[in-house]
Amino acid sequence: MIEIRRVALADAGPLAALLRANREYLQPWDPIREESFYTEAGQRALLADVLTQDNALPHVIVEDGRIVGRINLSNVVRGPFLSANLGYWVAEETAGRGVATKAVAMLVRAAFAEHGLHRIEAGTLLHNVRSQRVLERNGFERFGMAPRYLRIAGDWQDHYLFQLLAENWLAAQPGEA
Repeated sequence: MIEIRRVALADAGPLAALLRANREYLQPWDPIREESFYTEAGQRALLADVLTQDNALPHVIVEDGRIVGRINLSNVVRGPFLSANLGYWVAEETAGRGVATKAVAMLVRAAFAEHGLHRIEAGTLLHNVRSQRVLERNGFERFGMAPRYLRIAGDWQDHYLFQLLAENWLAAQPGEA
């Protein structure tokens, strides 16, 4: 069973262990990380910071009671914009089984139905076809390419940009349009 839930400080240890186990797998998709990022203390500090932010909705992805990744809405802007950025990752052993697709669907539902957002944006590296498929399966549409968008694996890399609008998501929901 796949679920998402708000991240908690108690998740620092399991997240650090998962990140250490998946360090090589995640490196091509991540910024260069300090060694402390992979420790329980480093994760606890990161979580303590993100949990105090009012513009973030940080979650863990849980499969059968075990944390297998993270999914977050960041840069949440209220007012007339009602928008956020989506980011996610799953452990290598979990990839390719639809876990990320289900987790994105759950967070999208929460973003629109519970948090009243209007738009969610996500970016992927140009060659990250798997992540692009996750977004497309959830109704996201590619709307552009941002040159040198994020510094990933030590280099400024281009990203495709995707978005999903609340009304498009709602229209695609069976029996809810």
